[in-house]
Amino acid sequence: MADLTPTPDRPGLHVSKPSPNAPAIGSAVCHCGASATATGDSQVKALVEGYTANHGAAHHDGGRR
Repeated sequence: MADLTPTPDRPGLHVSKPSPNAPAIGSAVCHCGASATATGDSQVKALVEGYTANHGAAHHDGGRR
């Protein structure tokens, strides 16, 4: 499988949860230069919510939802 971890050259959001009992792991890199990582289900959920609200596609529509 290809490495799906986002980088400045390939911005995006990646979330992994290897098993139901393992904590989720997430990483995000935006084309604006912002980046973040999180470990744990609630922290990863917050990372995803923050990324989708403020980065990624939010930049393409001027932040309008």
